[in-house]
Order: sequence, then C-alpha cells, then structure tokens
Amino acid sequence: MAMAIFDEFASDYDAWYTDKKGSFVDKVETDLAFKMIQIKKGMKILDAGCGTGNFSVKLAGMGCDVTGIDISDNMLSIAREKASGLGLDIEFINMDVNKLSFEDNEFDAVLSMTAFEFVEDAPQALEELLRVVKKDGAVLIGTITGDSKWGELYLSEPYRENSVFKHAKLRTADEIKNWNENKLQDIGECLFVPPLANEEDFTYENENKLSQTSKGGFVCAVWKK
Repeated sequence: MAMAIFDEFASDYDAWYTDKKGSFVDKVETDLAFKMIQIKKGMKILDAGCGTGNFSVKLAGMGCDVTGIDISDNMLSIAREKASGLGLDIEFINMDVNKLSFEDNEFDAVLSMTAFEFVEDAPQALEELLRVVKKDGAVLIGTITGDSKWGELYLSEPYRENSVFKHAKLRTADEIKNWNENKLQDIGECLFVPPLANEEDFTYENENKLSQTSKGGFVCAVWKK
C-alpha cells in the first residue's frame, strides 16, 4: 500500500489519544496486549507498523531495545520527534512488514498494533514476523475486529471515506484464528464499550460489564515460534 495514504493522516493521528474516549481505548488495548505477552527489560523488540510510535515509546519506556518500522515517512518523522522529546533511543526505519530486511531470529518479540487492518496478505505478513523472531519468541498482533460495533463504524459511510479506514480490511477473530494455527498460542478481546457511547460511559466498569454480553471491538492474538 502506498505510503502517501498514511502520510495524509499523520499530522492528525495522535490527536485521537488526547480525549477521554481515545485515551481509554488506548489503555484497554495496551492492557490486553501486555497481559498476553510478557515484556522484560532488555528485550529486543520489533514494533511492526509503528505509526507515530505509540507502542514503540511504551516499550522503550519499559527498558526494551526497540526498532519501529512503518511505510509512512510522515508517521516515522513524528515518531522520531516524540521519542527524542522523551529522551528515548529508538530506531525507526521505513520498511514494509511484508518484506522485512532483518535477519532470521533477530528479535526477542514482535508486536504489531493497529497495523494489520491495512495489510492485504495478513497470513504472509505474519510469516515474515515469525521469521525474524527468535525461537520460543512471541509475535503479537492487535487489530480492530470487523464484526464488532467498532468495525461497523470504521467501515460505514461517510466515516470510511473521510479517514484512512477507506483502505482498511478488517478481520474477525475467527479469521485470525486460522492464521498459522500450529503456532497460535492465545487470542483475547477488549473494547466492549461501543464507539458511539457517551464519553462518560468509557469506563472500566462498563468495559467489564459489557464483556459478558458484547463482542470486543479489538482482538489481540499471540503466536509462539
């Protein structure tokens, strides 16, 4: 996918995290990801599809040696500025997740959060991520689910036409379970509060309550090499 697609939205991308709804979404997705994959200080981690560096910064702040890759120069520029402002040493590289230029078995773990929505051949991209992770290392992919209220919103008109989601391909948890079933270790859901709920309804109390009856808008899956 052409990097210009993401360059167009780079300047506004981080604005999502500044309001209550966006910060809540980021928190529950982060909580799920870090619950499912064990992160330790000193780990060498690849952040695949890093965007403006949201997870790269979190991982570096936990003491990890982080490399972030993305196909958007504008996104990477913002990520570098963000990391520099926080005094974090993170390497950011323009690279396609489908064609990684890393050696086999180079990373202790690989994370890819909210990037596979824009990967055409997801199973093939997963194989590339598994190639560069070390034996017994984990690959975690976090993505919006297509059969949830969040997926419905992102794929609806006119929302779709006015956002980067006009280029998105959203999958279901059942579809993701079919990607390299032999190495799949775990899959979990979060983001049960619907996107059109009132701002004051974005709470952990509602998240936990709705988890009993609703489909999660975000899924994390972990594969072990």
